[in-house]
Amino acid sequence: MLCFTHVAPLPLFSSISLPASLHFKRTRMSSSSSSIDSAPPPHPPDNGIVLGCGGIAVDFLATVDSYPQPDDKIRSTSLKVQGGGNAGNALTCAARLGLTSRLISKVANDSQGKEILEELESDGVDTSFLVVSKEGNTPFTYIIVDKQTKTRTCIHTPGEPPMVPTDLSESSMLSALDRASIAYFDVRLHETALVIAKEAARKKIPILVDAEKKREGLDDLLQLADYVVCTAKFPQAWTEASSTPGALVSMLLRLPKLKFVIVTLGEEGCVMLQRASKEDSESKETDIEKLLETLKHKTGSTATFPTCVSSETTKLKASGIGTVSGRLFLGTAEQIPPEDLVDTTGAGDAFIGAVLYAICARMPPEKMLPFAAQVAACKCRALGARTGLPRRTDPRLAPFLV
Repeated sequence: MLCFTHVAPLPLFSSISLPASLHFKRTRMSSSSSSIDSAPPPHPPDNGIVLGCGGIAVDFLATVDSYPQPDDKIRSTSLKVQGGGNAGNALTCAARLGLTSRLISKVANDSQGKEILEELESDGVDTSFLVVSKEGNTPFTYIIVDKQTKTRTCIHTPGEPPMVPTDLSESSMLSALDRASIAYFDVRLHETALVIAKEAARKKIPILVDAEKKREGLDDLLQLADYVVCTAKFPQAWTEASSTPGALVSMLLRLPKLKFVIVTLGEEGCVMLQRASKEDSESKETDIEKLLETLKHKTGSTATFPTCVSSETTKLKASGIGTVSGRLFLGTAEQIPPEDLVDTTGAGDAFIGAVLYAICARMPPEKMLPFAAQVAACKCRALGARTGLPRRTDPRLAPFLV
């Protein structure tokens, strides 16, 4: 078994250093333009208010030279303790980019809960809608960061007592939703999330769902979603389709309210399927599998900074599943040198935070996908989910915020 040595408690949130007929569009964004580095970014989008409901936690991140084998005794090369949790990370990202971020979640009245609140508030996240339990424990996660494989392993302990809908008064919920531009759910706290999502839908507030994996309550939230961002394995797991492109078509067919779905693929970038606003009865059907392969050839292999290629609006057919009218986008990730890649913890949350900003700023997909990839790449250059999250004044983001 693994053996751990007891050490004196560390101050929280500290760091110790130890087809050919189709027309395609291509967009390339460079983060190295010196001519605009000194120019201040434009103001954040008007009424850019995001309400998020989901998980927050304390992350204990231990970096190791290589992941331990059973019964090994190893030492960490560095340790960092900071706030985490999907919703907490994504809203911190959105706040640093300039959105007004409101968070609904639950912590305990312990030292970890207090530190979480202080960190969120220091980043401009509105915590006035958080529930603080007098008893129990705040959620926390042990994260092992493997320097050799550039991967992380998470061991999560949920908070107690869990959040239930009655923890949040109706007046607080309505205040949190007031003037909101978008509502975001990571599918944790699913009972409370569903109550909020139903009210958001009634108020015609767009909803984005983070579909990380199949969870209790996910299906109900997906039925209300306008946008979905999901992990690489989720589309096939949820739809039982034989391929990711086919699964994306299946998702749009099963979820009639859905405007787009993005699947993140790590260093391979992302794929997005956007529903057409109008059906084009005259366009020809195109096999989505073949179309994706064509887009991959269009991206090339020499791009260092995030890029995006896309198809025109067409009828996209998935064999044995059906047809939807829409556009397919392929976004690439930044090619981070191995010596600069520190930790991928929270990269997906950073991507979602940037997508939330892009939706509020009405960025077209050709700009949104490289922007989100750039934000995620910035995060990966530092240990922890939040340390490397860029602020809107970061010169690396300047090409996207003009």
